[in-house]
Amino acid sequence: MSLKEKLFKQLEENEPRMIEIRRHLHENPELSFKEEKTAQFIEEFYKDKDVKVTANVGNGYGIIVEIEGGRGDGPTLGLRADFDALPIQEEADVEFKSKNDGVMHACGHDGHTAYMLILGEALIDLKDEWKGKIKLIHQHAEEIPPGGAKSIVESGILDDLDEVYGIHLMPTLDNGDITLCPGEAMTGRSNFDLKIQGSGGHGAMPHTTHDALVAGGYFITSAQTIVSRRMNPNDSVTVSITAFDAPGGYNVIQGSVTLRGTVRYLSMDNKEPVYEEMVKLVKGLETAYDVECTLDYAYDYPVLYNTVEKIGEIETVLEQSAGTYFDKVYRDKAQAASEDFAYYLEKTPGAFIFVGAKPDGVETAYPNHHPKFEVNEKSLLISAKAMAEIVLNKVE
Repeated sequence: MSLKEKLFKQLEENEPRMIEIRRHLHENPELSFKEEKTAQFIEEFYKDKDVKVTANVGNGYGIIVEIEGGRGDGPTLGLRADFDALPIQEEADVEFKSKNDGVMHACGHDGHTAYMLILGEALIDLKDEWKGKIKLIHQHAEEIPPGGAKSIVESGILDDLDEVYGIHLMPTLDNGDITLCPGEAMTGRSNFDLKIQGSGGHGAMPHTTHDALVAGGYFITSAQTIVSRRMNPNDSVTVSITAFDAPGGYNVIQGSVTLRGTVRYLSMDNKEPVYEEMVKLVKGLETAYDVECTLDYAYDYPVLYNTVEKIGEIETVLEQSAGTYFDKVYRDKAQAASEDFAYYLEKTPGAFIFVGAKPDGVETAYPNHHPKFEVNEKSLLISAKAMAEIVLNKVE
């Protein structure tokens, strides 16, 4: 029996445990930077196994598990699975619904962790049959900036990686599909808060005020011209105002308002220009409306760039298995969402790929971050086998 056959057999035999782990994590979600019990669960899983476990890595509960292959020198690979949840009240109709009010695994991180634990166990059991080293990156706080990945990279514990890989479950893709995107695959992200301070007064006498609300309304409209009139039409850039806090009564003009938003870009070349254009707009508001503006603009996750060569290697490997444990693998367009896995890829060659997880019998699935988000649990074994093939192509 080949190493692949042994590995796949162990994964198949442990699929029920994989699903059980996923459901346990789903019932017990924890928010970013607060994943204490989840981290304890992961550490306990590796207890008494022949591995080196380093806990509390980075700026939170990150865990690195090092597995030494028994066949001598080879590459050092990093495999990442995140484990934080979101501040969402679950509405999915499942038996294992979240027990934590207002917290939900609405992005599939419970599934990522479950498949990685069982795959890690299988790689440990069969480590005498492969070469090199594998570092399992159980990462905290993917959802909330500054995220966990950047701090893990900065800790130096991954300095010896030759390549790094990750998988994300996507219920909007058909179960059985695996998609790849070479180059820029997910957008970079910046977030901002804008406070506009004017002077309030009576709604019947606006001429005696400096109306911050009107200035805020103008900013919402004019901010759209950053994309439509300042960015290259061939570039993918998004500016979205996502909150406008302006409470008040019918006859009261507020003295200040606060806006919040996000910026996404598929090229790091657009990171600075969007900010520079927003600064110009803010200065214009101050002059035109006689208000004072405070712009708090934070550069966040970078563009996720998949190493083109590694995507090609993955495609070659997985195409040989298409039609067996999954249906098809194909190249797809970039995703508009952002991911802090980008920090690993800034330093180390590798790739982040997507595995379809649409529930059975569903035509249009609820997307990630939706309160009715669900994944097809068959996708867990597909993810484990796909990552196993990626690994075996390097260490066998």
